[in-house]
Amino acid sequence: MGFHTFDAERAAVLEDESRFRFCSREELLALVGASAGTRLLDVGSGTGFYTRELAPYVERTYALDVQPTMHAHHREAGLAEDVHLLVGAAEAIPLRSDAVDVAVSTMTFHEFASESSLAELARVLRPGGRLVTVDWSLSGEQAAGPHPDERFALADAVGFAEDAGFAVDVARNRAETFVCVARLES
Repeated sequence: MGFHTFDAERAAVLEDESRFRFCSREELLALVGASAGTRLLDVGSGTGFYTRELAPYVERTYALDVQPTMHAHHREAGLAEDVHLLVGAAEAIPLRSDAVDVAVSTMTFHEFASESSLAELARVLRPGGRLVTVDWSLSGEQAAGPHPDERFALADAVGFAEDAGFAVDVARNRAETFVCVARLES
């Protein structure tokens, strides 16, 4: 599991507004707890579908993706003001320590989840910062999303977070996805 990359040739499907049925803009904003001074990292930002939804509500947004091609799609779809595109993996985020208040992963956790990626997220988050994860659940209905072999269970996400020094505040399964919100302990 983990460490696969979304096929950039299928990038157009990432712009389909039906994705909101798995995580709406309003739900994501509530989970993130965005405010005017928030510095946000979108991990696995892809074409910027969710990045564009969050960016107007925060001070600064970093959109991280391993594929430069995805950033090209992001630019074509519209790059929100004050979004900084970063090319890199979740295991080696090109940001200084304590650089962000919130890191968010929407439907990408299964692509990068590992002890090293969670440790790296802990490094770039300020103490008390939050990690918001919404991803395809292993226990989901599997009517959409990746193959079951590429999914994690909610317990896996909770375990990765806790092992990296996070306290889990929200952990719940839904029909197709799970939500895990964790706070970096000081």
